[in-house]
Amino acid sequence: MEMSKQVKKTVSSTSYSINKLYRRLSTTKPSTLILAIIAISFAIFLFGGGLYDIIMKPLPAVYYGGRFLLVYPSLSEQFVADSLISMILFSFGVIGLVTLYQSTKYAYKPRQAYLMLIVGVVLIMIAYIFLEVIIQTKLGG
Repeated sequence: MEMSKQVKKTVSSTSYSINKLYRRLSTTKPSTLILAIIAISFAIFLFGGGLYDIIMKPLPAVYYGGRFLLVYPSLSEQFVADSLISMILFSFGVIGLVTLYQSTKYAYKPRQAYLMLIVGVVLIMIAYIFLEVIIQTKLGG
């Protein structure tokens, strides 16, 4: 009899704890900033070829002809280094865009707004130029 009461009390307490946890999770409103960061990170992961890396399991890089090849010389394949480089460059582009956007919020501080504008443009240009160089390298030109 005593064991039965103890089990009922434990089950009741556990179900109450689970119910309380479920209510807390279902009513929690996540931060829009965190959701945006997660969505952008996921998009960068996909655009950078992260899914290809998971499915195909390519080589990280190759030592060939006395040097490391980080970029696969064909458009149909890639190394893990290809993905990491492109993800980093896409991140630079996104950070540049966010910096450009933030620069518009400092109209009352023209020096800071101008500096943020320059940093944003430089980051976007770095991302664009290096991505173009990598594509041209892959095309063999």
